[in-house]
Amino acid sequence: MRHKGEFLKKCPGSDGQVCCNYFVVNFASNCPMECSYCYLQEYMAHNPTLKVFSNVSDLIEEAGALLSRHRRFFFRIGTGEITDSLALDPYIGFSSEVIPFFAGQPNVLLELKTKSDRVEGLLKLDPKGRVVVSWSMNPDRVIESDEHLTASFEERLTAARRCQEAGYKLGFHFDPMVEYPGWEEDYRAMVERIFAVVDHRRIAWISMGVLRNTPGLKRIMRERFPSTRLLSGEQVLCADGKMRYFKPLRVGMYRKMLRWIRDLSPIVFVYLCMESKEVWEQVFGFAPSCEKELGARLVAYE
Repeated sequence: MRHKGEFLKKCPGSDGQVCCNYFVVNFASNCPMECSYCYLQEYMAHNPTLKVFSNVSDLIEEAGALLSRHRRFFFRIGTGEITDSLALDPYIGFSSEVIPFFAGQPNVLLELKTKSDRVEGLLKLDPKGRVVVSWSMNPDRVIESDEHLTASFEERLTAARRCQEAGYKLGFHFDPMVEYPGWEEDYRAMVERIFAVVDHRRIAWISMGVLRNTPGLKRIMRERFPSTRLLSGEQVLCADGKMRYFKPLRVGMYRKMLRWIRDLSPIVFVYLCMESKEVWEQVFGFAPSCEKELGARLVAYE
């Protein structure tokens, strides 16, 4: 079906949280994967059908016009907000249409975000330094219990290495981080394994964010995934209407993850997703003054 209206939109972020000046482009609507915590269950509850838009040429035309009008501005554009960027790629060939276009633009980084290992269509293309392929990462314990119909941790990591060898920059999103007995051992082993397999100098960025959901999403999770352990931990309602772990617990988790990352790479850029300035300050010792500052920091590391 054809997409009506604009393809490119500013990432909605979350009220009261530090955002990263990110733009999203939606080439499809909904996701073939079944993550128990996915916000699409609530966000698209009245429109649950998986749709793929056929007018990719209109998307490219719209993006080209935007990038041409603002050559002095550097854009970060992602495709993984309301669908997985690569889960359907073997069937629709989306990457083969958009990567050559974005690779030729001087003022953009395109991010393809996925939990799959379907990267065959990317390996024959030249990203020219303008495409980041990123993976949402969790230990296998979380993947097996709550990220259904997705690739395993090792499958994702192997795909990441293949993309890096083909010239792509990589991104990793440790999001949502889940607290459970033994989480420290699992997440530390995950970080160490990633840095043992890929070249940290070719990682564009790493983000961290804890499990978060709305009260409405928690009700849906109880109905659809009654055996999930994600509903057993204590959470508090934050200013943006989302429930998160208590702030001291979140800060402690982020600090540990940051230390494990820094032990292996002092240079890779790490940031928080949908967190308050107070949490930023307690984790990093500073907080970006605005979304443009964080966006500029991310671009500086590209």
